[in-house]
Amino acid sequence: MTPVDPKASPSTAVRVADFAGSEMFQRLFSEGMELVEETASYLDGVGREDAKRLGRTGALAYAAESMALTTQLMQCASWLLTQRAVCEGDMKPGEAAEERYRLTPSKLREAGWANSEDPCPPRLADLATRAKALHERLSRLDRSLFEGEGEETAPVENPVASQLDRLSQAFGG
Repeated sequence: MTPVDPKASPSTAVRVADFAGSEMFQRLFSEGMELVEETASYLDGVGREDAKRLGRTGALAYAAESMALTTQLMQCASWLLTQRAVCEGDMKPGEAAEERYRLTPSKLREAGWANSEDPCPPRLADLATRAKALHERLSRLDRSLFEGEGEETAPVENPVASQLDRLSQAFGG
């Protein structure tokens, strides 16, 4: 496990380090990087052929969709690589909590296909759907790992301990 970074709140640093070193993260990292590779392979191969078969508005929609898809996946890959750097000890959990390493919210955009006479190629639509799902999962993880960073939380009083203290005082223990 990665040592806790004193710059991060203790609970955040522990959460980040534990997550980065987990088997769940390893599977998520593999899944994300495989999607990046699959998308790159499609866009550089069969995707080019798909784009050539489209009309003018379809080709514009395809270009916009592929750029948005690439941007979204690069953000995901960057976030995953940051967490792996924490796992490998190359980065402290507190550094990973910095805004520049956090996942930015996805901006909703028009698909562009509504104005096109051509439908979105099925493979591109599938990759875009899977990339969106990955980004949403990573966004939820990002929030759960880093929420409240820098905020100190008040300790919660243990009701059992307070009752035991009162009993001890009452019976002179």
